[in-house]
Amino acid sequence: MDIEDRKVIGEDIKTAEFGWPVGMPLIKKIDSKYKLWEVRTNLNGNRIARVIFTIYKDCMILLHGFIKKSQKLPQKDKELAIERSKKFNKGDCDEK
Repeated sequence: MDIEDRKVIGEDIKTAEFGWPVGMPLIKKIDSKYKLWEVRTNLNGNRIARVIFTIYKDCMILLHGFIKKSQKLPQKDKELAIERSKKFNKGDCDEK
């Protein structure tokens, strides 16, 4: 991923973090049970980036990012974010 793509994605993450709560088209809730949302970024060349995150206390926890290749959210990407969310919520990532 080139630097321009990273800048655009970073700006969208910053907008979501400091403007929370933010709705569509930038943020979409993707799972109520695990409290997952996605930052939706449109990149040059008709590419679509997604960053899946959760909110823990007052923090935005980024769980997984990827470039979409289809309209539908790939199940494996959602499952990876859920797995990471569960691990985080079990205390594996708590401050020491």
